[in-house]
Amino acid sequence: MPGTYVRSHPPPRTQPPGEATVFRRSRLTGRAALLVLVLCSLVVALAYPIRAYVSQRSDIAEQRREAETAREAVQRLRQEKARWQDPAYVRQQARRHLHYVMPGETGYTVVDGTGAGRPRAGRGPVQRPWYEAIWSGLDSADARRGAAGG
Repeated sequence: MPGTYVRSHPPPRTQPPGEATVFRRSRLTGRAALLVLVLCSLVVALAYPIRAYVSQRSDIAEQRREAETAREAVQRLRQEKARWQDPAYVRQQARRHLHYVMPGETGYTVVDGTGAGRPRAGRGPVQRPWYEAIWSGLDSADARRGAAGG
């Protein structure tokens, strides 16, 4: 009949008022449990490779930073080497660090008065180095020998 609906499943059963329901179906079906088990297995199986991947990525980033630092150092050293090729720079460094003067110039050393060159108070006389003691002993022995007519 047109317009008539037919039910494909039986109507729900009603229990008599004195009977209690003994069996209740769980919300967790077998398929859901299997899905949870598979997902947990995947997490456990992939945990170590993912950790290794992240660790390797950080190692790669560290190596790239070190390589960049090394490149900068090489560039700086190349620039310094190029400066040392210039005779004027070599003269400037010799004047500054070795206190060299050009022929005809007079070199001066300025004492700034900070007391850095003064001996410290409370210290006894400076002991001679061991080699000076040996030489002075040899000189005095030689002088005695020469005075004795030897």
